[in-house]
Amino acid sequence: MVAKQIQRELSDMLLTDKVLQYAVLPEAALGADRYLSSLTTISDVEVSADLQVVKVYVSVFGDDRGKEVAIAGLKSKAKYVRSELGRRMKLRLSPEIRFIEDESLERGSRVIAILDRIKASKENVLDEDDEFSESSDSPQDDRDWEGDDPDDIIYVK
Repeated sequence: MVAKQIQRELSDMLLTDKVLQYAVLPEAALGADRYLSSLTTISDVEVSADLQVVKVYVSVFGDDRGKEVAIAGLKSKAKYVRSELGRRMKLRLSPEIRFIEDESLERGSRVIAILDRIKASKENVLDEDDEFSESSDSPQDDRDWEGDDPDDIIYVK
């Protein structure tokens, strides 16, 4: 329950707090559109049993440089996030914040892309097989049977 509350507060801070926004995306201070450069989300939060350490898993969608800048910016503002989180949640002792890059969403999207390629290649193979089977059942094969005498055909049951 504490982890979910911390995740909500940190997500809200990423959306509303200018200090964190500029740390994640320094170009925003220069007037760049913060929605086009990279997308930073809090994917998970783990709280230690004694509530002294909080591991924050962060997913960053964007290029490699954007990821490095966002993670480095968050790590540099860890003390600020700690004090702000303590103030927002009215905690007597604020926990230590550790930002960790989470690549699970990226890995998942790569797996889905691979599965889509496999599915497309299988569909192509099936389409080629259908074309081959249709060409073998052409009307020319039926013409070979047209000249046969029906009395010469033996039916097996």
